[in-house]
Amino acid sequence: MNDAKLKRSISLPVLFLYGLGTMVGGGFYALSGKVAGLSGMAAPLSFLIAGVLAFLNVFTFSELSSRYPVSAGEAKYVQEAFKSKWFSGTVGWLVILTGVVSAATLSVATIGFLQDLVSVPESIGIIILVVFMGLICAWGIGESVKVVMVITIIEVGALFYILLSKGGNLDQIPDVISNIDTHFANGFPFIGILSGAFLSFYAFIGFEDMVNMAEEVKNVKKTLPKAMIWAVVCTTIIYVLVATTMVLTVSPGTLATANAPLAKIIEGDGALVTQFFIIISILTGLNGALVQIVMSSRVLYGLGKEKKAPKIFSAVHQKTQTPIQATALATAIVLALALFFPLIGLAEATSFIILILFTILNIALIWIKKHETAPPKDIKTYPIWLPFISLIACLGILIFKIIE
Repeated sequence: MNDAKLKRSISLPVLFLYGLGTMVGGGFYALSGKVAGLSGMAAPLSFLIAGVLAFLNVFTFSELSSRYPVSAGEAKYVQEAFKSKWFSGTVGWLVILTGVVSAATLSVATIGFLQDLVSVPESIGIIILVVFMGLICAWGIGESVKVVMVITIIEVGALFYILLSKGGNLDQIPDVISNIDTHFANGFPFIGILSGAFLSFYAFIGFEDMVNMAEEVKNVKKTLPKAMIWAVVCTTIIYVLVATTMVLTVSPGTLATANAPLAKIIEGDGALVTQFFIIISILTGLNGALVQIVMSSRVLYGLGKEKKAPKIFSAVHQKTQTPIQATALATAIVLALALFFPLIGLAEATSFIILILFTILNIALIWIKKHETAPPKDIKTYPIWLPFISLIACLGILIFKIIE
């Protein structure tokens, strides 16, 4: 059983859609209204700032994943930089923590979406939902990625429907700009925009998960960096356009109180369309949580291989070719968090942990680049100033959140 290996079955288009699915989904569907509540009509700026932050960091992950294309990649990067087994193991567990907290966030959000359709006891709904997702992850990576791809296509299509249905409201942008004092009667909400950016950064979390699929990707050193960069760029464009359409269609205050804010946008299109959007919101929550459980189990599997976690977690089932024990533990932790913590608290905790992780990895890449005589010839490298800027940006938003 322990001799089985992960299967290389993921191509560039599949990985791109997988990465898009890790970001465009439950985080935006659940939290876009809350972001609008914080930053008002300037909500698109919050998403733009968060997107720029993600874009800066994607180059760090791109280069590191090309240098060291393995599962539990973040732990490997830190090990290579600092030669510290305990620090590397700590980072690996930090990655697992971000995954399970994020999956729990999306599980709670999904049950919230469901409440708009039918009254379901929250705890029972969460138990059924999380166990179901765990079973899908244990079934097989090919099956899991296919499920993610199908839901990704649906959820991205739904956002494009909003742009087609309500995109005419974008004509109001010149009016908003020329009458900015009217739309921001209490002054331009700089603090609200940054608070919204911190919260909306949760909606971008996911591109870094792609590095943990490295042992299952074809031509990984070229495929993985390309898929990551394009996934972040496309996600940012979609979020900014849809967020702009949202605040021009429905008041930010109304969006802030809605369980399914995107369904609120298209209420005028009829009850069937509204219900369909609620169903899509549910699927996005399922999709994002599924991706996070897959990621967490792969990191745990990688830590088991590196002897930084119990060896049992490095076992791969012969039939499914998935790490069953690692998947079971990740699912159990997600279930416990989803049952006992609220949505916003989980989302902010995920953003905070992931920004700490990004800070560490930017430092690791800087350290590696400064201490090598020459970069490897078979990988894509970027200027050293990029991880420096990413480091400053991560520290800046973290300090803001701490003193806010």
